Amino acid sequence: MNCSAPALTRNNLEELARYAWPGNIRELQNVIERAVILAGGGALHFSLREAAEVVTASKPATTVSTRAQLVELERTSIMEALQRSGGKIYGPGGAAEILGLRPTTLSSKIAALRIKRS
Repeated sequence: MNCSAPALTRNNLEELARYAWPGNIRELQNVIERAVILAGGGALHFSLREAAEVVTASKPATTVSTRAQLVELERTSIMEALQRSGGKIYGPGGAAEILGLRPTTLSSKIAALRIKRS
């Protein structure tokens, strides 16, 4: 960037760590580049879209599913895809394409889950 490398202070790091980063790594890169350009060799100041003190990073709520629940979810998804495709498994618009599976894999899952095709 044709300027001297700025010093990243502990406060800078804490401010960056407190921010939620809804735009992921690209947003971080843009914020740092902007701060370096605007610093002109001086102290870094980040212009985050919202006050970093207000935003708290939190883990997304997660649930733990049992094997039976996962099997039922898979069964329901396959049945829905079959309904949308009119019972078609192979080819364009088929259930395999809808689910992002190979047709042979889907056929095996249908057999294993004992799903009746109408």
